[in-house]
Amino acid sequence: MGIDNVDLAALIGSRICHDLISPVGAINNGLELLGMSGDLAGPELELISDSVGNANARIRFFRVAYGSAGNQQLGRAEVVSILEDMCKGARLQFQWSPLDPCNRQEVRLSFLALQCLETALPYGGTARVYCADGKWTVIGEATKINVNDDLWARISGGQSNATITPALVQFAMLPEVAKTMGRTVRVEQSLDKVTINF
Repeated sequence: MGIDNVDLAALIGSRICHDLISPVGAINNGLELLGMSGDLAGPELELISDSVGNANARIRFFRVAYGSAGNQQLGRAEVVSILEDMCKGARLQFQWSPLDPCNRQEVRLSFLALQCLETALPYGGTARVYCADGKWTVIGEATKINVNDDLWARISGGQSNATITPALVQFAMLPEVAKTMGRTVRVEQSLDKVTINF
């Protein structure tokens, strides 16, 4: 049996995240030991520690967004922990509203949608995730939004000539992953808000 492009991309994502999480965790543990021993202190240690924390948060986020999803459930505490770590020191804040554990594939779609919203809210703002009766809504709000219409048309299946670069891969993945789940992605936009439904 062959592997389609979405599954192959997910397997690659899982492999990369799996191989990176252990060494990043080891670096973090080493930093904690240095901090406790008093051998190294000050802004240098803080800078390295912040960088390692940011790398760890991104790997955990990417593991869900781009990794192989399966049918597991992700608990609220785990999802909130990932999003809170991603938001440390960031201008864009993520909020997760679902209280119950969620299917990992649906969390994956939400994370991809959040990454799309990051591009629309370059000056900061708030991105909230809601789920009611199996329908998901991801809303990004800010006083200033920046939406490339050609790029965003790709998400909801419209005509798009936008070039997908590595920084914009979420715009290609979101509709493909949604299609494999039998879902349709819709986008609405106003002056200060972008809403993604699936």
